[in-house]
Amino acid sequence: MLKKAHILKELLREPKRIVITTHRGPDGDAMGASLALYNLLTNIGHNVDVITPNDYASFLHWMPGNDSVIEYNGNELSSDAITNKADIIFMLDFNCISRLDKFADTVNKSDAYKVLMDHHQDPDMNIADLIFSDPDCCSTAQLLYDVIIDMEMSNKINQDIAECIYVGIMTDTGSFKYSSTTSATHNIIAELIKKGARNTRIHDLIYDNYSADRMKLLGYCINDKLLLYPKNNSAIISLTSEELDRFNFKKGDTEGIINYALAVKGIIFAVLIVQREGVVKLSLRSKGNFKVNLIANKFFNGGGHQNAAGGISNLGVEGTIKKVKEIIEIYKEELNN
Repeated sequence: MLKKAHILKELLREPKRIVITTHRGPDGDAMGASLALYNLLTNIGHNVDVITPNDYASFLHWMPGNDSVIEYNGNELSSDAITNKADIIFMLDFNCISRLDKFADTVNKSDAYKVLMDHHQDPDMNIADLIFSDPDCCSTAQLLYDVIIDMEMSNKINQDIAECIYVGIMTDTGSFKYSSTTSATHNIIAELIKKGARNTRIHDLIYDNYSADRMKLLGYCINDKLLLYPKNNSAIISLTSEELDRFNFKKGDTEGIINYALAVKGIIFAVLIVQREGVVKLSLRSKGNFKVNLIANKFFNGGGHQNAAGGISNLGVEGTIKKVKEIIEIYKEELNN
């Protein structure tokens, strides 16, 4: 990676027009890495725009640089014009161009030099001119930190950049509890705090900032929607679009709900099924060696990590619940080991 970092450093030696983008429905890692890179590149003299395919959770909007983010949906013409003029396009936290949704075609057609930074498995090696890929890395934000260090730019990390990277690492490790969290991760967090990252404040802004509606939705999921299959150590939570409307759903309100199903004693496989805007999406989580990314890929045209993955279903909510129950039966021996 050191050689690639030096190539990138040379590319950034002179001011460039740069676009940073990430996957549809960006999470804390996607936005943390994107805004950290935005602040870094802006500070060293580049003209930088962050373009996301669509909107994202309001609890991420406090991060430095967020006010400059452009959502592609609703701003297609201006986003296309900016992208067509770009010298470099950074693509963060995804391994397949389709994750950019409607923005993918514009990025694909651009003549800009493309740089991918991602920690998901099996990246499309034709997606970019320069690829930083490390599936063993806990987050794209941590990978970005490593690249910054390899570019010998650690002195450029200020409080704003440190806090954005902290958000990415914290959210993609489940507050440092997932198995992807290593001693290297903790060492980086220590360095970020030294750079000014206010860890307690960041945690409060991300995790202790629920609206009343979001808290009531969580309670409804736990009390009324949690299906437990203790014989096979599995759990399902589902929400229809009507149920979301009942709780005045806002983007990000279902973040973390799946973890409560996984927190039940004995549960090692949990699935959250959510219907929104006519689409049924699944979030799959697991403990230990049960590989939910393989299930997401095989049954739901998705993917992700061993213990955290996602997918899409065309079976409706009830049909998807039935399908997940069938999957639990198929894998019951593995779930009981």
